[in-house]
Amino acid sequence: MATKRAANLPWRVVAVLVIALAAQLMWAQQRRAPQVTIAALAPPPSAAVLRVASFNEPALAARLMMLWLQAYDYQPGVSLPFRSLDYAVIEAWLARMLELDPGFQYPLLAAARLYGDVDDAPRQRRMLAFIAQSFSADPARRWPWLAHGVYLAKHRLHDLPLALRLAETLATADPAAAIPDWARQMRIFVLEDMGDIESAKVLLGGLLASGKIADSHERYFLSERLAELEHRGARQAPPAK
Repeated sequence: MATKRAANLPWRVVAVLVIALAAQLMWAQQRRAPQVTIAALAPPPSAAVLRVASFNEPALAARLMMLWLQAYDYQPGVSLPFRSLDYAVIEAWLARMLELDPGFQYPLLAAARLYGDVDDAPRQRRMLAFIAQSFSADPARRWPWLAHGVYLAKHRLHDLPLALRLAETLATADPAAAIPDWARQMRIFVLEDMGDIESAKVLLGGLLASGKIADSHERYFLSERLAELEHRGARQAPPAK
């Protein structure tokens, strides 16, 4: 029935409909694509404002901030690469979360594994500096992120002096902080990679002599490593005159 009614329409009406449809198609093709506007990341609100907004639940406020920050790089119509973000503002957001909830680990995880894993050396260095600065406030809970920072400095930045500084920060942290021995020993292996065999031998020998290594398997591994270092050192020593 609908086909018959369409066939009975006056030709002038059909012509107008065809012209209108053609014009609409042409307009759609020529219309410019909508412009995507990227909103800049604003500095974080003050801790006082966030406490009021969260009804004095700072831990909740810190977690909501983290969710909002992670959603920021997915704006309508665009996904922002981390290297395009303002890392000074990113750092301010992460620091505010730790200020609200010092026990919250995710800001440091994000600094080490998300924002610190970007292929951009200045941004990586900024995140490593933030992690190192934050570590001193709570070594017992924040050591994993500094240990990961040693890995980033060594294998991603290929900056052994920076890796050594971070590893030394781990090694010399408060002895009362429950940091695993392997994390405190990282500087020995960085020194080895730097070719400073003698310093590595001194530190490793002192560690074994201290009696702090109770685990027999770990002690055996470190003893074997010391023997290997001594062998390498003997090979590198200049011949006696």
